[in-house]
Amino acid sequence: MSKPRFEYEYHKEGDFIIGGLISAHVYSQYTARFAFGSGGITSPPGDYVCEELDFEEYKNILVMILAINKINKDPNLLPNITLGYHIFDTCNDPINILGYATKILSGEKNAHNYYCKEHGEMAGFIGNSEFYSNNALAQLLSLYRYTQITYRVTDTSLKDGNIYPTLFHMTPDDRVRLKAVIKLLQHFGWNWVGIIISEDGSGDEESQELNKMMREHGICIDYIIQLKRKTINDFRTSGIITKSKAKVIIVCGTSITHFYHFVFHLHSFAENITFIFPPSWIKLTDLYYLKYTSLNYSFIFVWPREQKLNLDVYTKGVTFSSCLNDPLLEDIWVLWFQCLSPNPHKNFYFPKAYQCTGVRDVSTLLASHTTHPSFIYTAVYVLAHALHRMFMKKNKSEQNGFQHRLHKYVRNVHYTDPDDGEIFFNERREIPTDLILQSWISFTNGRPSYKTIATIQSPDYVPEQFPNVSDPVFWKKGKVPVSRCSDPCLPGSRKKFGSSIHKCCNECAQCPEGEMSSISDSENCMKCPEDEWPNKKQDRCVPRVVEFLSYTDDPIVAVFSAASILSFLLTGLILRIFIHYQDTPIVKANNRNLSYLLLVSIMLSFLCVFLFLGHPVDVTCMLRVTSFGVIFSVAVSSLLAKSIMVCIAFKATKPGSPWRKWMGAKLPNSIICVFSLVQVQICVTWLSISPPFQDRDTHSYQGKIIIQCNEGSVIGFYSVLGYMGLLAAVSFIIAFLARTLPDSFNEAKYITFSMLVFCSVWIAMIPAYLSTRGKYMVAVEVFAIMASSSGLLGCIFFPKCYIILFRPDLNTKTFIR
Repeated sequence: MSKPRFEYEYHKEGDFIIGGLISAHVYSQYTARFAFGSGGITSPPGDYVCEELDFEEYKNILVMILAINKINKDPNLLPNITLGYHIFDTCNDPINILGYATKILSGEKNAHNYYCKEHGEMAGFIGNSEFYSNNALAQLLSLYRYTQITYRVTDTSLKDGNIYPTLFHMTPDDRVRLKAVIKLLQHFGWNWVGIIISEDGSGDEESQELNKMMREHGICIDYIIQLKRKTINDFRTSGIITKSKAKVIIVCGTSITHFYHFVFHLHSFAENITFIFPPSWIKLTDLYYLKYTSLNYSFIFVWPREQKLNLDVYTKGVTFSSCLNDPLLEDIWVLWFQCLSPNPHKNFYFPKAYQCTGVRDVSTLLASHTTHPSFIYTAVYVLAHALHRMFMKKNKSEQNGFQHRLHKYVRNVHYTDPDDGEIFFNERREIPTDLILQSWISFTNGRPSYKTIATIQSPDYVPEQFPNVSDPVFWKKGKVPVSRCSDPCLPGSRKKFGSSIHKCCNECAQCPEGEMSSISDSENCMKCPEDEWPNKKQDRCVPRVVEFLSYTDDPIVAVFSAASILSFLLTGLILRIFIHYQDTPIVKANNRNLSYLLLVSIMLSFLCVFLFLGHPVDVTCMLRVTSFGVIFSVAVSSLLAKSIMVCIAFKATKPGSPWRKWMGAKLPNSIICVFSLVQVQICVTWLSISPPFQDRDTHSYQGKIIIQCNEGSVIGFYSVLGYMGLLAAVSFIIAFLARTLPDSFNEAKYITFSMLVFCSVWIAMIPAYLSTRGKYMVAVEVFAIMASSSGLLGCIFFPKCYIILFRPDLNTKTFIR
């Protein structure tokens, strides 16, 4: 391969030399370039040139020269020592950068391991901003232990201090930015994205790290495209992008050469694409001179703006003849002002140039391009401070062969700059620098404008949310784009895993009954707290309906209450009638005291209904079953005593019958006391061991909380009912046997019917009670109490009241005899 036709070199002697390897041209063309002239297609064979001048990197060369000149004038920094520089434009070519580095080190490009210089010793190198060039330079300089400072390379593979012990960085690596990218994707729910990598491979490591982080956070990559010449105009590449559901593209790498052409080809179908650019791509703003508005409303990470450096001394009022001493400035004149160059080969590559004269203000042209932070300015000062600290020491032995020890002083540099603040290297050999996320907002006929979204503070602070981006001004068409493989699962549903090969492509399944999801794309449905239940859409929890026999909400409670009160009053009226007619034969028959006791028991049983109505509490739960159990035991015991006395009374009518001694009030009172006390003992035992209590049933009915009484001991509950049923059965049998005895006021047949009603009600209540829940179960109990009490009242006392009130002729001793 022949020598490059155009070599861009800046050189100034000094006591110590700082090498600069900067890629002011961003592409090396190894094939012949064709030009159309009057004689057809011509080309100098076997040559290559550097193309596409990068104004920002040219300004970095000027900034480096400016910094060295300022240090030489500073009496407090490196006094009596002059710094020089040796700067090459590498054209972003690793072969070039190794050749130029060898020339700077030895004085001759091909004199490896030799030192041919007469003046000045090498202090260190400031490397360019491209990955592969820095990688090649780092491998070379690490062998010789020369200090190297990169001013805008963020690739993590160059941050290993064991492999590159003399390599330092002015900017943090990509990890902090990639964390911010992940947070940004999560914030907008973008889980299906594309990746574009620079043609020089500088984004390979970055894309791999990004892919790893995305997998950890459930984000997927649809495609990865490397920008090469053959892929730019490839219709398959265009088809991949246009057909993909990924509307967000993350750009990795540092070289933007082919992206210019890619944007030109992409312009027609990229209106719905949102790009996320790394900091080095800030130079894309130059595309707006070509009105490439398809990049509007994209995101870009940028470093803080550079401090104001006056470069007018190098660029203002420059004539064409004076700029010929600066090879890059000459290219600017030829390229932008289309002036003919004294070099015929340059004129061949710029065929439209003409003869120029006069003064042109180049500073205006350079100022029109986007500025980067002056990291290269700080890098020069870092080397100067490290040299100053080394040569201010009295130990002269360390100053011999200082180049191989200078990196230790660079590692410990710590000073404060009036403009840049505190300068030092952290454990990753990088200077902590904030990173700013901006929205790239521009207009068709204007310079691009930016809006700051968030600041990522070095080294590891990444914001969890980005609240400033909800405004429609940040988005194409005024709304956030959707970049997903499948539609989001709405609240009330969850992702259905296993329905697709790719985990980011999924179907949605409705949440199971009793569960909910309140966010989109929920992976799991959740159960509500015990006192809540999902609404119909299953997207939020609502308070459960509390259910019990309420006085305000249930009409049946009003019916029960009215029926209970009326029955109580009716029973009281019958009691008053019996007391008023207590001396009549029909009241005296079968022991009127037992009738009074039975009527009082029936009255209390009607009032007992109110213990079952309303909101249950522990006290009412303990009283409701035990109270009606004891009351009914007294009532049934009274009926049993009546039935027994009927039988004894008939037998005692015979002369000389031994049954006469059982006549009187002593026997029935004893029967009532004994059988009632047994029920009392059962209730006391039940309340002592495991009493009933208020319970909240959240399982029987969906969406309801049943406030009910838990019986505590099931054995105690059924013992009360069982004993009451036993008394009723015995009383029924005795009354049934005595029903045919010849007595005008024989109550046995009425007791038989009352016990038949009583037993029928409670036997029918058991299956109804077991088959219902909640307030309906309580309603069954209330109905059973009222029905059985009414049965006792109606079967026994209504016939007597009829005789007392409507047939007084039957209520006489004559009728009895």
